[in-house]
Amino acid sequence: MRATRKFSLLVLLLTLTGYSFPAFAQDESPLLASVRKTGKISVALASLPPYMNVSPNGEATGSSVDLQNMVLKGMGLPALTPRLTGWESLIPGLQAGQFDYVGAGVNITEVRCKLVVFSAPYYAAQTGLYVLPGNPKHLTSLADVARRPDIKVAATPGLDGYQGYALKQGVKPEQISVVTDIQAGAAMVTGGRVDAFFLGQFSIPIPKKVGLEVVVDEQSPVIASAAVFRKEDVRFRDAFNEQLVPLIRSGTIQKLYEKYGIPNGDALAKLLAKITKANDVEPSCE
Repeated sequence: MRATRKFSLLVLLLTLTGYSFPAFAQDESPLLASVRKTGKISVALASLPPYMNVSPNGEATGSSVDLQNMVLKGMGLPALTPRLTGWESLIPGLQAGQFDYVGAGVNITEVRCKLVVFSAPYYAAQTGLYVLPGNPKHLTSLADVARRPDIKVAATPGLDGYQGYALKQGVKPEQISVVTDIQAGAAMVTGGRVDAFFLGQFSIPIPKKVGLEVVVDEQSPVIASAAVFRKEDVRFRDAFNEQLVPLIRSGTIQKLYEKYGIPNGDALAKLLAKITKANDVEPSCE
């Protein structure tokens, strides 16, 4: 009888304080429970120093890596285990279960939001045209490129991001050479094979280090990037955002950019202040 009374009192106290054993178990994301059990979280990264880099021995470094590890620590999880992945394989690999989420920072678009869910954006930019020093072709926008069919440009894959914007501006497909990554795009310009490489205005943090300068297309929309999760892991995404958004608002981006010698931290923070969730960028996103 005494044991029954004690158990009843415990149940009453838990009820009054808002605890419920079944509800608590059901509220935890399956991915979160899995990571807690295994003690490991596998995250897809791409090669984009100094934002993210994976060394030959598998060590991940960079401002984006540090930011995500802060988020994971706030969630009570271990530091990420990197999986170096090509840009074109990030979302297919996620859907195939090759890793737990994509931390490479993928552009938020309507097409992708039909397939996956995004975290709050932690990178945003307008379109930048990377040109030779002095901007010898005097380019100011992709509209300029469209008006001059002799101009050749390079872009990374994906018709629903920067390349899609270029086509909407009237740039002809035959003017665009598609390259595998940022390093290849920069090399196309410095090698004289194209007149400009276009991507986000901060994608090459210090253009002069690779023999380029950047011209911002002031007419272009803001494109934002974020971590990517499977649709069924939306509760994990929500828990991720609970840690990420306060870090962004507290100036963490600027501090990490300073740590890694990346300029434009304040400019990025101003853009991010206007977009705090994926559907601020693309209304169809969850």
